[in-house]
Amino acid sequence: MFPIIPANSVTVSGNDEGIFGFGTTGSNVSMTNLVSNAGVVASDTAGVGTARQALAACGYGGDKGIFGFGYDGSSDVSMTNLVSNAGVVASDVSGVGTARMALAACGYGGDKGIFGFGYTGGYTGVSNLVSNAGVVASDVSGVGTARDSLAACEYGGDKGIFGFGIDGSAVSMTNLVSNSGVVASDTAGVGTDRYWTAACSYGGDKGIFGFGYTGSNVSMTNLVSNSGVVASDVSGVGTARHGVAATEYDGDKGIFGFGYIYAGSWSYTGVTNLVSNAGVVASDVSGVGTARGYPGACSFN
Repeated sequence: MFPIIPANSVTVSGNDEGIFGFGTTGSNVSMTNLVSNAGVVASDTAGVGTARQALAACGYGGDKGIFGFGYDGSSDVSMTNLVSNAGVVASDVSGVGTARMALAACGYGGDKGIFGFGYTGGYTGVSNLVSNAGVVASDVSGVGTARDSLAACEYGGDKGIFGFGIDGSAVSMTNLVSNSGVVASDTAGVGTDRYWTAACSYGGDKGIFGFGYTGSNVSMTNLVSNSGVVASDVSGVGTARHGVAATEYDGDKGIFGFGYIYAGSWSYTGVTNLVSNAGVVASDVSGVGTARGYPGACSFN
C-alpha cells in the first residue's frame, strides 16, 4: 500500500549538497567550494560573477540556489548569481531591489527564498522574495528592527527565521518568515547578543545559529525548534570566529565554514565544523580552499 499523507503536510527532506562562495581574503573574491553529501569541502572552483563580500545566499526551486547582493569593494550591489542543481554558478543577473551588504537569506514555502535586512548607508529591514524560478522581486517594506550582519535559516520544512545582528549595538531578536514569505515583527532575543553570525537548517525541519562577534569572536550556538523557537546558548565547539557562512547538506545535516579569526593577529580561515542531524556541532576540520571571510552559502541538489 502507498502511505497515507495527511493534508497540508510538509516535506522536510532537504538538499544533498552545498556550496560556499565569494568573500574576502583582504581583496574580494568569487571562487566557490562545493560540499558533498558527506560534508566534504572541495578545493576552489574558479569564480564566476562579480567578486564581492558580505553577500547572502539561499535555495530556491527545491534543488537550486542563489547568491545575491554584497559589497564589491567600492559600493553595495544587488546583482545575483544563480546556482544550478549541479552546483554551477551562473554569470551576474542585474540586481533588483535596494543594493546592500551584510544581509541574510533563507528558504521558505518549500521552493522559494527571501533576502532580508542589511546595510545601505544605514540599517534596513527591507526584504526581497525569490520565486521558485529564481526571480528576485522588488523591495518589500521592512518589518522588525532594521539591522545588518545577521543570519537566517529555514525551519519547519517551509518557513524561515532571521536572527541576531547589529543595529548600533549587538542584538539577538528574531523575525519569523511564514510559508508565504511574510516577515513577522520582532520576537524577543534568546541567547548572547552578537553579529556576523551564520545559520543553517538541520534535522530536516530545525535550524541552528552559530559563531559571531560580541566585541570578541565567539563559537556558541543556538538551536531553532521546528516551531521557530530559539533555545539558549550551547557552549561553542570549534574555532571562535565571525564572518562565517553555513549551509545544509545530506538532507538533514549542516556545516559552518570559513570566517575571520584572531590568534595574536587577525587572519582568515577555511576551517569547517559539521552539524549532525541532532544539531551537535563537531570540532574543527582543517580548511580546504582559499581561507576567507564573509562568504555566502546555500544548499542545492
